[in-house]
Amino acid sequence: MVKNRLKEIRMKEYMMNMTQFAEYLGIDIKLLSSWERGRSKPTLERALEISKKLNKTVNEIWYLE
Repeated sequence: MVKNRLKEIRMKEYMMNMTQFAEYLGIDIKLLSSWERGRSKPTLERALEISKKLNKTVNEIWYLE
């Protein structure tokens, strides 16, 4: 199962609420919420864009459990 660290990154490193973080990433808050809860996953292209924006590798954000 693919999990992610988006909420942890958002809260610990960026200290933003969900609305601010979604705006920073350029995505809809509903989409961010869905990703954080593990209900959906981004496309590979979107994951690469997000990881670049956060200055992390895709594996630092999304991982297999």
